[in-house]
Amino acid sequence: MNFSLSVRLTASLPTPRTQETEKTSGPDQLDAYRVVLYNDEEHSFDEVIEQIIKATQCSRTKAERCTWEVHTRGRSIVYAGSMFLCLRVSSILEEIALKTEIQTG
Repeated sequence: MNFSLSVRLTASLPTPRTQETEKTSGPDQLDAYRVVLYNDEEHSFDEVIEQIIKATQCSRTKAERCTWEVHTRGRSIVYAGSMFLCLRVSSILEEIALKTEIQTG
């Protein structure tokens, strides 16, 4: 794939948004999948906060809450949405070698 085509394809992808209260069911619904971020001893709080913001487009406050939950509980659900968007969020988090998992349910 040439670079200009890649840029056009990436630019046309929807930006993931964090779903906080919307509850639906079914395999293609917004909250059918979730991205779980796991704790590690490799990254600083600021690195994780910035990467969560980059991946999910959430507020700094929400990213700080997720980061604190990862630190204290060992994991946090940082995003819920379609499989396509969860894969995208997960790949952005993993750009700096954060550990993630996509769960259904």
